[in-house]
Amino acid sequence: MERIYIDTSVFGGYFEPEFELWTKVLFDRISKGDVKVLVSRLTDIELERAPQQVKDLAALLPADNIEWLDITTEAVQLADKYIEEKVVGQTSHSDCIHIAIATLHYADVLISWNFKHIVNHLRIRGYNAVNFKYGHKMLDIRSPREILAYED
Repeated sequence: MERIYIDTSVFGGYFEPEFELWTKVLFDRISKGDVKVLVSRLTDIELERAPQQVKDLAALLPADNIEWLDITTEAVQLADKYIEEKVVGQTSHSDCIHIAIATLHYADVLISWNFKHIVNHLRIRGYNAVNFKYGHKMLDIRSPREILAYED
């Protein structure tokens, strides 16, 4: 079963006209049990500040298909490496933690609607260069549309 890490932007995308179609298709796959969803405690923390409808959506995820991931010292250290290597700036530290957690837990893909700091070919190359340099696996990073557009 494919293991996908979803960041906080995916939950918000469910209610955004520009992203809702693909996000709803993704959540349909999740509710059917087609994929294992990796969700970090960081996402939990970020969702505390989200609108109620976004919190309610997160609460609907089927517990059997969720793998909860902690924020570890190793993840924070890897996130710091992304910043030290200038993949992104210090203001993107939480984005880097999402990338690090997904990397360290061998996610098949990280899904996000954050095109500025995450789903961006230059950033992806940077994250993966750091991952390679420090002996970690390469991480596939996509938007929900990219992983769903060509399925039957």
